[in-house]
Amino acid sequence: MRKYFQLGAVFYYFVRVFKKKDPNAPDSFNLRMMHGINRISIIMFLICVIVMIVRAIMR
Repeated sequence: MRKYFQLGAVFYYFVRVFKKKDPNAPDSFNLRMMHGINRISIIMFLICVIVMIVRAIMR
């Protein structure tokens, strides 16, 4: 059961998306756009979580 709740790989992806490009990684326009969209969605998600927490505290 413990294996299913490990989130290390998920958090590693969040950090990896914002790091500089690995020189050994494959390079294509589609991959760059996918990572760009993922960056935007992660930032929007974090902003929304912060807004929800602030609203919950202000009640």
